[in-house]
Amino acid sequence: MTAPGGRRRRAPAMNADRRRAMIVQTALPLLTRRGTALTTAEVARAAGIGEATVFRAFADKQALLDACVAEVLRPDALLDRLTRIDREQALTGRLTEAATVIHAHLARLGAVLGALHAAGRSRQTPPPTGAAVGAVRAAVAALFTPDSDRLRLPADRLADLFLGLLSPPGPLGTAPPSTTALVDLFLHGALTHRDGH
Repeated sequence: MTAPGGRRRRAPAMNADRRRAMIVQTALPLLTRRGTALTTAEVARAAGIGEATVFRAFADKQALLDACVAEVLRPDALLDRLTRIDREQALTGRLTEAATVIHAHLARLGAVLGALHAAGRSRQTPPPTGAAVGAVRAAVAALFTPDSDRLRLPADRLADLFLGLLSPPGPLGTAPPSTTALVDLFLHGALTHRDGH
């Protein structure tokens, strides 16, 4: 950061964990655009810190990349967005919003892992933990519960089916439907009658 008069201004004081998190959040969009050609100097510049600060937080560039992968695998941001969906809106709206949020999460994950894989820097990615998968499933099931008296199947079973529909496309490479079309198709198979909601 540069202060008036050309002097370098110090970044605000942060504890080590917050500093690491800030560096990772800065690196993630750069990583998806630049792949592993991204340099620690670019990350430092984007974060408004010195490159030495990056190396105080991470042993080397690989450690930073590993932290980026760990961050995109964490379901916290996804869970936060899912739980903030307004339960008062119609089921169609709730599920359309959920599909949009989940697709964005999967796209971010795919972009980061794809960038690392394309550069030959990918490592074995651990699968999401059972607790993480269960938490996402429960958050999606909660979107169905306000309409439990109108559902053909229990909310947790519908959550499983809905999440299955949102999985990335398979090897056939067919274009995925829009979230609106997907939710429309899904709901009219899930509800006992069609009533415009």
